[in-house]
Amino acid sequence: MHVNETIPFEQSWIENVNIQLRGLEAAVKLIVSHCHVTSDENIVAFALKALTLTDLTTLAGDDCESNVERLCVRACYPFFNHSVKNDSNEFYKSLHTAAVCVYPSKVKNAYDTLKRLNMLDKVQIASVATGFPTGLYPLQSRLDEIKYAIENGATEIDIVIDRSLVLTHNWTKLYGEVVEMRKACGNRAHLKTILGIGECGTMENVYKASMICMMAGADFIKTSTGKEVVNATLPVGLCMIRAIQEFHRLTKKNVGLKPAGGVRTVNDAIKWIILIKETLGMEYLQPHLFRFGASGLLDDIEKVVKSKC
Repeated sequence: MHVNETIPFEQSWIENVNIQLRGLEAAVKLIVSHCHVTSDENIVAFALKALTLTDLTTLAGDDCESNVERLCVRACYPFFNHSVKNDSNEFYKSLHTAAVCVYPSKVKNAYDTLKRLNMLDKVQIASVATGFPTGLYPLQSRLDEIKYAIENGATEIDIVIDRSLVLTHNWTKLYGEVVEMRKACGNRAHLKTILGIGECGTMENVYKASMICMMAGADFIKTSTGKEVVNATLPVGLCMIRAIQEFHRLTKKNVGLKPAGGVRTVNDAIKWIILIKETLGMEYLQPHLFRFGASGLLDDIEKVVKSKC
C-alpha cells in the first residue's frame, strides 16, 4: 500500500496567508456557473461517478451488527434490484462504492461481511478514530484507537484533529500529533485527516490546518465530521484545494480531498465534481484522490438513476 510520508515542519508555508470567504464564494460561483449539466444521460453519468467516489457511512449511536451488514451489502450492490431499459444490467450490478465508513468497534463486522461477499479487494473499510467527533481525548488513547481499528481490518483511518490547537495556532503540536497518527497507521492504512472546518474559525485557519496535516503525512484532507453546524461547503472545499495545489507545487506530492457532511443530492455531488475537474483536473476524480463522505447521497443517486433509465 502506498502512503504519503511525513515531511519536516515548515513554518514559512503557513505564513502570510490571506484568504477571504467572500473571495472563495465568488470564485466558486464563477467556476460552477460555467458548467451546466442538463441532459438525462449526463446527469446519470455524474451520479454514477459520484457513487464510485462515495464512502458509504453510518456513524449513529445505535449502530449494531445488522446495520453494518446492510450498509456493506448496499455498498457492494447498490443496484442489485435495479432494472434498466437497455442492456446495461451487468454494468449496473458491477458498480460499488469506494468504501464503507464505520466506528472502530464496528470494523470487524464490516470486515466479516465484505469477506463473505468476496469484496475486500474492491470496497475499502474506513474507520473514524482519535476521539471522533471532538478529538478531545488523550493522545495515547487516540493512537490506541487507530491501532485497534487497523487490527480489526480497517484499511483507511479518518482521524479528527483537535480543533483547539487550530484556534490557538499551536501548529507545532498539531503537526506532532498528526505525525504520531501517521506512524500508528504505518503502511497498513491510508490516513484521512478531518479538519472540522465549522469549528476552525477562519478560512486562513482551514488553509493552515490543511498544510500542517499534509506535512504530517496525510493521504487525504477531509472537511468535516458531519456533526458540526457547518460541514462541507464548496467555498471551504476551494480553500482546501488551494492548499492541496500549493503543497503539490512545493513537494510534487498528491493529497486527496474528502468533503463530508451536507453532500446529500446528486446536484450537490455534480457541483463538487465540477469544482474538482476545473481546479485539480480530471485525474483527481478517482477514489484514491477524491471521496464523498455521505450516508444519504446514495439514496438520491438511486432515485435519479431509476427515474432516468
